[in-house]
Amino acid sequence: MQKPEAIDALAALGQETRLDVFRLLVRTGPEGLPAGEVAARLGVVQNTASAHLKVLAQSGMIRAEREGRVIRYKADMTGFRDLLSFLMEDCCNGNPDLCRPAIEAATCHC
Repeated sequence: MQKPEAIDALAALGQETRLDVFRLLVRTGPEGLPAGEVAARLGVVQNTASAHLKVLAQSGMIRAEREGRVIRYKADMTGFRDLLSFLMEDCCNGNPDLCRPAIEAATCHC
């Protein structure tokens, strides 16, 4: 990931509703959720949710898959991993032991 893409991703996640959407989709896992269900679960108007979903998709933090008339959204864990890698690429000036707590905190223990 390059700096412009990282800035887009951070800007997308830097808005409260979009951060809530992303976290909801991360919790949901690989099956994702239809756009209408995202809106319902977060208590936002459907067209507002659609605008937020579009920003997140354009930033590479989520992806959309059409299923007939329904669009299902999923967290893009590759995009998220790339963002984390970009943020930590210069971590600890070559001393990985200093970064280990951050890496362990970001690791899923499912």
